[in-house]
Amino acid sequence: MLIVRKSGDRGYADHGWLKSFHSFSFAGYYDPAHMGWGNLRVINEDRIAPGTGFATHGHRDMEIISYVVSGELAHKDSMGNVKGIPPGDVQRMSAGRGVQHSEFNHAPNEVTHFFQIWIEPNVKGIDPGYEQKTFVAAQKQGALRLVASPDGAQGSVLIHADARLYSGLFDGGQAVTLALDPNRKAYVHMVRGAMAVNGTRLATGDAALLEHESQLRLDGASAAEVLVFDLQA
Repeated sequence: MLIVRKSGDRGYADHGWLKSFHSFSFAGYYDPAHMGWGNLRVINEDRIAPGTGFATHGHRDMEIISYVVSGELAHKDSMGNVKGIPPGDVQRMSAGRGVQHSEFNHAPNEVTHFFQIWIEPNVKGIDPGYEQKTFVAAQKQGALRLVASPDGAQGSVLIHADARLYSGLFDGGQAVTLALDPNRKAYVHMVRGAMAVNGTRLATGDAALLEHESQLRLDGASAAEVLVFDLQA
């Protein structure tokens, strides 16, 4: 089964300094039909205005992934990490028993466009943790590059959750298939461009929610960047 969630059907919040699309219920956006998918709880597409950002705030017992599309995200946390996250980098923060952090766009003229992803952990109360790795475009061109996993396979960042995240760049005749466990769920988000997911066309901002499927096929790409999640049902 494949369900399409169109870009325009997402929740939207305009705070002036922050413009955010919510794929699932978050903050002031509540939709009981869209509370998450499997153990994927949040996927927010955020755009932070120049010179602004999220002041210090707390999280606990959540695996949080930041995926920057353009601009740069400045991160600072109570673990002592002070990092810049550029496009191509994937950052993982395990909130565990509690962590404080801030995220800013220090650029004077450029918007920071990134995805904030929350995945429910399979263990609670752990020490908070941080990891950040670079995945260059060549690794993702015409392929699904594993960027986050529960075992750090293939050099991916390690998350304390039963989930895997892939990133891919596709154009023209480039296509890929990924074997799926029918007893699990999958989620495909079109970051930009357009592509067919198991024969169903997605455009920028659209998503496909899959269950009881044994294979994922991506083809018919047009300047596409895609995120693919393999999730606990």
